[in-house]
Amino acid sequence: MDVHISVTGGETVAEAESLTDWLRGESELRKVALTGRAPGPGEMGAVLDTVSVALGAGGGLSVLASSLRAWFAQPRRSDVRLKIRRPGGATVELDAKRVRAGELEEILRAALADPDESTPEQA
Repeated sequence: MDVHISVTGGETVAEAESLTDWLRGESELRKVALTGRAPGPGEMGAVLDTVSVALGAGGGLSVLASSLRAWFAQPRRSDVRLKIRRPGGATVELDAKRVRAGELEEILRAALADPDESTPEQA
């Protein structure tokens, strides 16, 4: 599964670069790349504010959640917001000021779950 993480707040490009470097340190994440959006009116080039991550099967989402939790805990991350989306799927926004460590993986799983995958019924 591929996910795209857009960074807002703080120094957006610097935070996106920091997050890219951080996630590249996780060997379980198959591919991490800094990407961006096309330039808007009056802009001279692309804005590199998005981190694209290819998650491997079997625990990739857990690794991403754990790594994001640790990255948020670093100094000067309180103004950062992340918008995490799966192409063709749902989007979740995380605010470093409001995200609780224990909830992060559950939030990501719920938002990024593939609707085509069947989930077991709860008793």
